[in-house]
Order: sequence, then C-alpha cells, then structure tokens
Amino acid sequence: MSSTSTSSTSEYVLIPREPKTDPQKVFHYTDLQRSKPTRVNDPYEYLQGFGNRHQSEVIPGTLPAGQNNPQENRYGLYTEGITYSAFAAPRHQNMSTYMYRCRPAAAHNGYKEVPTTANIENCFLSLNPKVALLPEQAEWTPFPFPSQPTDFIDGLHTLGGSGDPNLREGVALYVYLINKSMTARSFCNSDGDFLLCAQHGNLDIQTEFGRLFLQPGEIFVVQRGVRFSINLPEGVSEARGYVTEVWGSTWELPDLGPIGGHGLANPRDFLYPIAAIDEDLHVDFEVVNKMNGKYFAITQDHSPYDLVAWHGNVVPYKYDLTKFSSQNSTSIDHTDPSINTVLTAPSSNPAVPLADFLWFGPRWDVASNTFRLPYFHRNSASEFLASLYGNGLGRSDDFKPGGGSFEGGHTPHGGCSDGYVDEMRTQTNLPRRILEEQMTIMVESSRTFLWTEYARTGCGCLSQQSTDPKVWDKLPDKFSAYPGIKDLLQRVKDDKAEEKRRTEFYHDASVGRLSS
Repeated sequence: MSSTSTSSTSEYVLIPREPKTDPQKVFHYTDLQRSKPTRVNDPYEYLQGFGNRHQSEVIPGTLPAGQNNPQENRYGLYTEGITYSAFAAPRHQNMSTYMYRCRPAAAHNGYKEVPTTANIENCFLSLNPKVALLPEQAEWTPFPFPSQPTDFIDGLHTLGGSGDPNLREGVALYVYLINKSMTARSFCNSDGDFLLCAQHGNLDIQTEFGRLFLQPGEIFVVQRGVRFSINLPEGVSEARGYVTEVWGSTWELPDLGPIGGHGLANPRDFLYPIAAIDEDLHVDFEVVNKMNGKYFAITQDHSPYDLVAWHGNVVPYKYDLTKFSSQNSTSIDHTDPSINTVLTAPSSNPAVPLADFLWFGPRWDVASNTFRLPYFHRNSASEFLASLYGNGLGRSDDFKPGGGSFEGGHTPHGGCSDGYVDEMRTQTNLPRRILEEQMTIMVESSRTFLWTEYARTGCGCLSQQSTDPKVWDKLPDKFSAYPGIKDLLQRVKDDKAEEKRRTEFYHDASVGRLSS
C-alpha cells in the first residue's frame, strides 16, 4: 500500500497484487489470494476443521434431534453406525459416525473373491517368501502407467511395508496407476486407513459422506470401513500417486510442543465433504473389500452412495500441502526433519511413531554460520521419498516426479552432488528461498521394511540399489592431506602419554600412606 498526500488530507491508494494461478508455482497457498479454502477448479464445498464431529444432510431436518436412533427416521431412512474405536475408548480417541441412508449396507448378495491385475501384498513377515529386504539405498524411476483400461481397484500396487493387518500392527506403501474411472464399483479397505497423495492427474472422489476433488499436491485420508470410488474428471486420461496404509493406528496431527498453538498443518485447513447422494440409486453395484490383503466383492442392486444425512468423526478428509506452515531455525543449524510432519500415526510405543507423513516444499532458509544442506546421517527410521512435482530432493538425476527412493534404518546416506560441494565453499549468511516450484513428500517409519516382487522387479523401474562409489571422489579425505596433520597427531599422542604418566603418580600405592 502506498500513499499520496494533499494539503490537508492523505489519500491511500491500494496497489493490487497479481494473484498466482498455478498451485505448483506458488511459494504458499496464500499466493493464490483465494477467499475460499479451495483451489479455483475445485467444484465442491466442504466442512472445515480436523478432528471435529461434523454433521451434514442433503435434506434439511433429516438428522434426528436429540438422539441417534429414533424409532422411525424421517423419509423412511435406515440408521447405520460405523464404530471405528472400541466402545469404551477415551473420549479424545473415541471415533464413530451415524449414517441415515436409503438402504442399509447389509443388503447385498454375499461375498466372493475377485480376480484383479492389482499387486496386493500385506503380509510383511520374514517368513513370507514373496517379500525381501532392500539393504542398500534404492531408487525407482517414474512408475509406468498401464497400457490397458485400469481403475483404482486394479491399479493399486504394493511396494513394501512392515507387519500384517491380521495383527492390527504395521504399515504398507503403495502406488496407484490408473486410466479409468470406477464405474458402478466401490472400494472398501477393511484393514486400515489410507493416506492417498496425488502426484499426476486430478481425481474426483466419491465417498459415502460426499464428494472431494483431489489435485497433485493434495492428500486424501479415508478410514477403514468407509466406501469410496475414485474417478477421473473430464479432461484427465490418467493419474498416479502414492498411498500409505496404517494398521492398528490412525492418522492424527502431531503435537506442537514449544511451537505453540499454530503451525505445521493447521486444523482449520482440513476439509471434509458435505452430504451428497447418487441421482439414480437403483443400479447394480460391486463393492470390493480389501480384507487381510485379499480382494472380496459383494454385489447389490443399489448404490452405496445413498446417505441423506450423517454425523460423527469417522469421515474422509483432504488437505492441501501448499497450505503447510513450515517452521525452521532462525539462528543456526537445522531443526530435525520432524518439524515437517503433516500427519502422524502413533505406535504402541508413545515415543516412537508407526509412520509420519512429511512435507518438503518451498520455504525460507535463514540459518547463520551453518552448512544448510542435510548433513550425512544414519537415522533409525526407514524413509521413502517421492517427488510430486519439480526437481525434488532425490539423491541422483534419475529421481523424477512419479518415482521414489528409499533408505532403511541406519543406512548411511546424504548428499553427494555438485551442489553439496558448492555449499561447503559458499560463505554466506544471507536468507534465501529454497525448493521453489517443487514439492517432495516422505513417509518415515520406525519399522524395518520388506519389499514386494513388484517393487523389486515387476514395475521395471528400480534403477539402482547402491550409490556409484565414484561419486565420493567429490568428497575426498581432506583431513589426511591437511598440511602437518601427521606431526599434529603425533604431538597429540605424545601429550596424552605425558598426561597419563603425570596422573599415574597420584594412583601410586606408595603415595599418601603413613609409614609404620
């Protein structure tokens, strides 16, 4: 804002700022200058607020007042509940939703196993011969799209994981590769919660509770037991993205500690659907359930998307990663990467998460007297990294959007690029903007990952499993070549020997004793 003045008054003239239009080119969502919480091409309205007990209805007055299960619902609807947690779980962990629908979900024709082109593996125990370790660093070029018409159910491929859904303990990683909508088909994951991250292509997602629109750089979370369909909107011919599934846990916001009440992913930025039903409810439908890592289908003569009203907190939601309010050091050194956690899934050990979903996007880097790139490290966690768009944060030129990389727990890794060498030579304390026009995600877990045959060989895009030793020629042992270093080390050795000789005097048994 600028001002001009006259003899007795001041006139303030607002200088308009040109809003950005491409979400992949913004530094933050606010650059779009939107007054709505959604991007311009999102066709839907949403409810806001993470963890709330929301409510929505297609026809006003449908939700029963003062009770959950009246003797007779309005419009002849049936009451159906989803109890996600144990009945007597503490209030802050108690999760359930009441639905008021045209037909109960129990009205179907029975279960049957279905054939699929998906590569689903959920048993990540060492005794399973279908999964194996990748002990070294691994990297995948972009996962290829299918050549035949493939929807989400058939285009879901397990990469790796740990644990087993039958034990209600563990985590799995997937990639979805689709070029077809789920026509008259619905998916229900009875094993765990899905966190889906779009990388290429928009998705029109229909759930029992309403519709959501997902774009690259946004995530979608759907709880176990909730039915949904993933469709390609007009103008989109194919889509690719990543899915993280947790068993025996649920995604929640990390505690902020000394950050305070705001920062990272703010609760108000999570969006929930409003109630919507299919226009034609009397159509044949197939509902495919994933149960203990296997597909079973039920057929029925009516749409599963027939909720007229609902209320509760077991409701799918989405979040735009460009809204992430990043935190960092403003003095020296790095803060830990946990400062970039969007959502976390706790484990049975309160000090160790089962899985964290992390964001690495545009932000300011302002640390003084500090090497600002990630230092070499051997973290206890397993790390799967994926670039959504832009240059990404991979460790080689093969790391492209749509691929991925992995380092297991305590696997040594760090930068070995020309940029790493240049950073050591750069003497600057100036603030700078980093990771502009790019976004990378990371799934971090305390578990040891085993990998499927699809990830190791089937996708044909595992490009390398070890770093070419020649890259370390850029980082020679400069210490050994330092002028006079051998003389200095010998002096240190001599000084320690002299110090030991001097201090041994005080431990001589003959010193400090009275003679008889």
